[in-house]
Amino acid sequence: MPDPAPTLISLRNVALSYRRQKSLFSREKTRIWALQDVSFEVREGEKLGLIGRNGCGKSTLMRILAKIFAPDRGTVTYSRPLHVQLLSLGVGFEGSLSGRENAVLNGLLLGKNRRHIVSRLDKIKDFSELGEFFDLPVSTYSSGMNMRLGFSVAMETEPEVLLIDEIFGVGDAGFSQKSKKALQEKFSSKGTVVMVSHHAALVREFCERVVWIEKGRTVMEGPTAEVMEHYADSSRRESGLGAVS
Repeated sequence: MPDPAPTLISLRNVALSYRRQKSLFSREKTRIWALQDVSFEVREGEKLGLIGRNGCGKSTLMRILAKIFAPDRGTVTYSRPLHVQLLSLGVGFEGSLSGRENAVLNGLLLGKNRRHIVSRLDKIKDFSELGEFFDLPVSTYSSGMNMRLGFSVAMETEPEVLLIDEIFGVGDAGFSQKSKKALQEKFSSKGTVVMVSHHAALVREFCERVVWIEKGRTVMEGPTAEVMEHYADSSRRESGLGAVS
C-alpha cells in the first residue's frame, strides 16, 4: 500500500463546551459539552467526510477546523500556516458591505493579493447569479443568496482546505446542479476538502475517508465504505429496524 499523504491538521482529544443560562430569571449558567473527545487527522489532498446524527457536534468541529472556535481541552495542530475556508449556512459575511466588497475581503483574509481577487470578481458575480444584488449590502440577502456568494468566492479563491457544512440543496435546482458540478471538479483536484453531509450517497460519491462522530466523540474513522456500513447498521438498530441484508 502507498504511504498516506502528509498530515495537514491533527486533532487530539478535542473538547468544547457552551455556557447557557439555566432560565430567563436565573443568572446561573450551565455548561453543555458540544464536543467531548474527538481525535482524527486531515491529510493533504484528501476528501474527508464527517458524519453523525444531528447535534453530535459536526458543525462545531468545522468551526474549530476553520479557527473560528478554540477548544476547551485537547489540541489542534496545523503542520504549516493554512488558508482554510468554511462554507456553512451559519457563517455569513459583513452585513454592511456589498457582495463585491465581501468577496474582496474574503479573498484578502485567505491570503490572496487584491489584484488576484479583483481579477476574479466578474467570474464570482456570474457564477453566483446575484445580478444587481452583488453590489448591494449582504444584509439584504436571503440565506440562499448568502450561500451563493460564499460558494462562488470559494470556487475562485481556491483555499488550501475547503470545509463544506451541509450546503447542498440551497437555492434553485439549476444553481444546485451547477454547484454540484463545480464541487465535482474541486473533489477531483489536488485540494483538501472536508465535508459534512447527511446525504449518504454524496458522502460515498465524494469522500475517500470518513470520520463518524457521535455525542461529541469519535466513534470510528476509516475508508468510506467501511465506516458508512457500520453507521448505517447503527442507525437501523437505533430505529428498531434491525439488520438489513
